[in-house]
Amino acid sequence: MNETLIYTIAILVGLGLVAAVVLYFVAQKFKVYEDPRIDETESRLPGANCGGCGFPGCRGMAEALVKNDDISSLYCPVGGAATMKAVAEYLGKAVPEKEPMVAVVRCGGSFCHRPRTNTFDGARSCAVEASLYGGETGCTFGCLGNGDCTRACAFDAIHMNPETGLPEVDEEKCTACGACVKACPKNIIELRKKGPKGRRVFVSCVNKDKGAITRKACSVGCIGCGKCVKTCPFEAITLENNLAYIDPAKCRLCRKCVAVCPTGAIVEVNFPPRPADKGEGGETVLTVKRPATPTPTAPKAETTETVAAKTPAQETKTTEEGGE
Repeated sequence: MNETLIYTIAILVGLGLVAAVVLYFVAQKFKVYEDPRIDETESRLPGANCGGCGFPGCRGMAEALVKNDDISSLYCPVGGAATMKAVAEYLGKAVPEKEPMVAVVRCGGSFCHRPRTNTFDGARSCAVEASLYGGETGCTFGCLGNGDCTRACAFDAIHMNPETGLPEVDEEKCTACGACVKACPKNIIELRKKGPKGRRVFVSCVNKDKGAITRKACSVGCIGCGKCVKTCPFEAITLENNLAYIDPAKCRLCRKCVAVCPTGAIVEVNFPPRPADKGEGGETVLTVKRPATPTPTAPKAETTETVAAKTPAQETKTTEEGGE
């Protein structure tokens, strides 16, 4: 074999060995250690990568759960209490307790309560419409009805109601990830505690205009009258910028505010029917707060006389007899 070829091969092999040794020591020197528990923790998370936990994805959440001794401030809204319990048991840490949350739509201005004053001729996007002007109704704070929130939801938990023009949240599917909250340019969607047995009370309005302006634009908007604030025995309601707000941490679900609200802007969810009241004559009267759709009122029937109405001919005859 040619000596030149042998020397060439030997040199290449030597360089390869030297490079391998150098790379080995460099890798050992600058290697990044990763806790194997991170992979195990990530496998116990839902894998939705929705960002509802505050991290870009489940991987970031898993790293935080492993690295932090106190995980009480960390919570996966998609997996809920069951997922957090499984993760905490694996890591040997205290289980964080957090009351389930749900998205609520704080706008009751449906088609029948908030009439249109103009028509938007552009892309059917809430973000686009909000960047141009206040919307198609007199209320510049309410829902635009283009469904950006529905498209943002990865769990099919929110849909537009074609009859009301408002989004509706499916509580069974909602994971409180907050994607719809971020997608709404009007900030009418809020994450609130589900409450005991799913019951909660909140102000379904975000309009901060003065009462007269609000009432003109929407029949069910908050007019800032303050009756709910005065009625609440737990000081759970505050009034700021002509808008009432109920603090879920202080609210005891007595529903006294619901009864005194003159416009029906305060909504009660998942409560049993109110007890019937006795009206005049012992009649049972049920007080129903603002229905989802207006109930048409039948015209009052005219009072019937016991004596049959006379025809014009009969009236003439009677007059003649009276004259005689």
